[in-house]
Amino acid sequence: MRLDLFLKWSRIIVRRTLAKDTCDAGRVFVNDNEASAGREVRVGDTVALRLSRRFLKIRIRSLPSHAPGKEGAREMIEILEDRRVESSSYPA
Repeated sequence: MRLDLFLKWSRIIVRRTLAKDTCDAGRVFVNDNEASAGREVRVGDTVALRLSRRFLKIRIRSLPSHAPGKEGAREMIEILEDRRVESSSYPA
């Protein structure tokens, strides 16, 4: 599954185009490597996102064959880290 589609289906980012823009800006990492929107993700991959005032690190638990509902989206991920950050200070 494409990374941008995963971010939308898991409801981490609300629109696929916004997920693509976030990836293009270099703020999404898969397994500690900067990732493009078209990168294929798999179950067990670790995804880290640097959003405007938030750092989120998750592990992919499942990849459904079609867009899940609200509860299904929650089951797609395991949150490893979720914290607020200053806009100028991001982890390396």
